[in-house]
Amino acid sequence: MQHDKILILDFGSQYTQLIARRVRELNIYSEIHPFNKLPSKIADYKAVILSGSPMSVRSKEAFHPDLSEIRGKKPMLAVCYGAQYLAHFSGGKVAESNTREYGRAKLSFVDKNEPFLEGVNEGSQVWMSHSDTIKKLPNKGMLLASTNDVENAAYKIEDEATYAIQFHPEVYHSTDGKKILENFLINIAHVNPDWTPDSFVEETVNGLKQQLGNDKVVLGLSGGVDSSVAAMLLHKAIGENLYCIFVNNGLLRKNEFTDVLEQYKGMGLNVKGVDASARFLDALSGESDPERKRKAIGRVFIEVFDDEANQIQDVKWLAQGTIYPDVIESVSATGGPSATIKSHHNVGGLPDFMKLKIVEPLKALFKDEVRRVGASMGMEKQLLGRHPFPGPGLAIRILGDITQEKVRILQEVDAVFINGLKEAGLYDKVWQAGAILLPVNSVGVMGDERTYEKCVALRAVESTDGMTADWVNLPYEFLQKTSNDIINKVKGVNRVVYDISSKPPATIEWE
Repeated sequence: MQHDKILILDFGSQYTQLIARRVRELNIYSEIHPFNKLPSKIADYKAVILSGSPMSVRSKEAFHPDLSEIRGKKPMLAVCYGAQYLAHFSGGKVAESNTREYGRAKLSFVDKNEPFLEGVNEGSQVWMSHSDTIKKLPNKGMLLASTNDVENAAYKIEDEATYAIQFHPEVYHSTDGKKILENFLINIAHVNPDWTPDSFVEETVNGLKQQLGNDKVVLGLSGGVDSSVAAMLLHKAIGENLYCIFVNNGLLRKNEFTDVLEQYKGMGLNVKGVDASARFLDALSGESDPERKRKAIGRVFIEVFDDEANQIQDVKWLAQGTIYPDVIESVSATGGPSATIKSHHNVGGLPDFMKLKIVEPLKALFKDEVRRVGASMGMEKQLLGRHPFPGPGLAIRILGDITQEKVRILQEVDAVFINGLKEAGLYDKVWQAGAILLPVNSVGVMGDERTYEKCVALRAVESTDGMTADWVNLPYEFLQKTSNDIINKVKGVNRVVYDISSKPPATIEWE
């Protein structure tokens, strides 16, 4: 089945991924491409959205997209930088704002006869994020909306399906933002909203059957959402020809290796558990540098995985749980304007000695879509709702060198914290949580005895994609009980602290 597609041109805005996700929430498939790397077949896209940007259209370095195959030929929505670009280079005027226009604003004027703004009223809250402002509309520009401080907050081009807005409809703070996108995409561009989790599963499974045939595929399961959903899609397509390997690196949560392995087998997957704990801990012995710890774990994982894959005769494919944000960030690193947040182990290929082709069934999905696809296949909520867990596991939550005793302590602390969140009904309100073993001892008193034991930090954050995160204001009563439980139940710990840093400036993990 061929779905209507939306093209989003990225000019480096921190909100570009949000545009794509809002469009996907309307059951419409969207793709992000750098403004200077347009797809070869523009005709394949039903409409185009131009993103915002940290760049000024007035600067010599202003980003210039090639709109010759788009403007006037396809419905187009220009957001923030896009709106300024159309104005500045089409007979209008853009100037520096007297003050930086950032944050909440309310529409003071709305053209109620305009289908683009149907259902949007004066007083509707929008989110502004710009330092330039449109002083004069472009040729044939028609004003559609204003705020008290921004006269030209929205406009259209006469005789074209071209619309422009100074604010960001993709941000949650724009209360009617989703409605505006719906008006543009469905009512004006006539896009068919038929891209659903069920249709994704059906089409992906059929595509995998054609792509893989009777070939054997090997997949490294991590216990996380992405690899688990990828495994179920492949299992539906090729059944026993999917060989799953679940490696215990000795740095998983308490009892996680046995518990998750049993859960996978209960899902009908052809899975082999490999306990390589000793091998990983040997490789980490005496190592305290965070980056070298990560590289040691990555190296050993590939070695263990390769050993196991070589025991499967005639395996031809490696399946990976790569998701769309990984792909976007990797593309941006090679020419797109968005700042690269991190490199991704899932993107960029394999070591030369692993002669396998890659299959990535989730590479078109965002994390929240992966969960919805898993739910549509009947996967357990417990698995789909699992918090993200770092690939290197507890190694980067033990600051300093790694020992078996430190792993034991942190596993026990983590179990008290995570189980406590579940028992208190708080687990699903937190995006990610964990404990960090600090490289310091502190003085304490237990009974009549002086102690000199470890300090642990608890971390809980709320986020949508991990790119930004706020610390969670957990109830004092919960923190008090958790601290008491940890100190009383975990031998070797006498002090508990709570991390109240947000990202940025801090990161979610400590290493």
